[in-house]
Amino acid sequence: MARIQSSLNISSADFRRNYGANKVRIEEFRAKQHAARFNRPQRDVERLAKQGKMMPRERLERLLDPGTPFLELSSLAANMAYDGEAPGASSITGIGIVSGREVMLRADDPSIKGGAWYPLTIKKIVRCLDMAIENRLPVVHLCDSAGGFLPLQSQLFPDKHMAGRIFRNQSILSKLNCKQLSLVFGHCTAGGAYIPGLSDYSVIVRGTGAVFLGGPPLVKAATGEVVTVDELGGCDLHTQVSGTCDYPAGSEAEAIAIGREIVSQWDRAPKWAIQQAEVEAPHYDPDELYGIIPDDIKRGFDMREVIARLVDGSRFHEYQPAYGTTLVCGYANLWGFKIGILANNGVLFNDSALKGAHFIELCNQNQTPLVFLQNITGYMVGREYEARGITKDGAKMIMAQTCSRVPKFTIMCHGSFGAGNYGMCGRAYDARFLFTWPNHQIGVMGGEQAAKTLMEVKLRQLERNAQHIDQAILDRVYHETLEAYQEQVTAYYSTSEIWDDGIIDPVDTRNALGVAISASLNAPLGDPGYGVFRF
Repeated sequence: MARIQSSLNISSADFRRNYGANKVRIEEFRAKQHAARFNRPQRDVERLAKQGKMMPRERLERLLDPGTPFLELSSLAANMAYDGEAPGASSITGIGIVSGREVMLRADDPSIKGGAWYPLTIKKIVRCLDMAIENRLPVVHLCDSAGGFLPLQSQLFPDKHMAGRIFRNQSILSKLNCKQLSLVFGHCTAGGAYIPGLSDYSVIVRGTGAVFLGGPPLVKAATGEVVTVDELGGCDLHTQVSGTCDYPAGSEAEAIAIGREIVSQWDRAPKWAIQQAEVEAPHYDPDELYGIIPDDIKRGFDMREVIARLVDGSRFHEYQPAYGTTLVCGYANLWGFKIGILANNGVLFNDSALKGAHFIELCNQNQTPLVFLQNITGYMVGREYEARGITKDGAKMIMAQTCSRVPKFTIMCHGSFGAGNYGMCGRAYDARFLFTWPNHQIGVMGGEQAAKTLMEVKLRQLERNAQHIDQAILDRVYHETLEAYQEQVTAYYSTSEIWDDGIIDPVDTRNALGVAISASLNAPLGDPGYGVFRF
């Protein structure tokens, strides 16, 4: 493949301005991420230490193979929810290496409300188990939770993708022969008791670990029986009497050591044979991404410059370079893996939509995973484009992308607006992994467009009712809409709601994709096939 010839001028005023703005963004992101990971009330830290417990990240560090990568997911989940009371949505999820095996890891965080599950905690757990199913990954659960956060119980229990989905997903994983291990460091209460109950293996720590459908207060309220935690669901009961748990451990360190030994016995499922080449670092410095990404969401940039700083050797075979030029398509290697890239270089017109649909079909034919690099304002609107069939051509791209058999990965590089989000494999389209950059914005449309649209609707309403047109009312509609959009389109709002799998530093994109692609190869390819294309 030919190397991309970069035209980036790192001495230009634009580069320096962008670089400075994005370094500030990254510093803000790193500070938020550090706080979510480590800032805890001292009383909670001391409480866990008094109980002989490690902090959840200490447990993970001991469990993971030394010197191996850990791809953390949704580290800033719930960062704008619950008045900041549940950093990281009270849990840690990610992909790492344990005893030489790729595994999905899920850890409760008992330093936050005793590890209680908020609605977004459940969403985060369900998502990580969905990913384990999609990628056929074994799962290690690090259990230490007080159960559901009862003041929000109506958002925890009854619906399809609430807490019951956790246990449904565990059952599906077992059906797919994806092993599961529970390390019970603390309480597994109520529904949480089913996590070790549905795992293939479980280790429970004597003195602190406990598994029960109802804790002592509930048992007393329901039956009048007075019983201690250990008598009701402790280590000796479940390893010697009930058989609910398999291995007793005298400490957390011993539990982790037993867990690592268990995982070392697991067979490795064969990965499907993706095309691979020798790994080569990008020719251009990934740090230059900070100078490429504009400091204004409305400013464009050449996505080839981004590709050149992500892929092996900065080499790229571009498909149909002279046709549908607002969508860049082509082949590259990333950490040696062959990938097909679709990257936005402007609004999607009829020709770019058709080009994208055809390229997706080629990648499916050639068993090449797809990477979508989003910076999209949507499909082109207007009478001329509707007459050409932009809706029909956009639907072709959506159909081809939706029904792909190969793994898909999405990076939200800048803007993601309108139906362009759909064609470019937004959240609803089952990307195996979807990451955002801190500058990312997402919405039905841009904030200014939404504000102007609603102001126009209000104006027509006043005219229709023969009311006095008060400019102050129109201005208020505009500013209120714009203000709401400015908060809700941000990467932090998006990741708080778990509309992505986490914000990442742009320079970490190559590594994140490498881990994600490797993990995806554990799942067999789907069956090829499409629905009806409208011609």
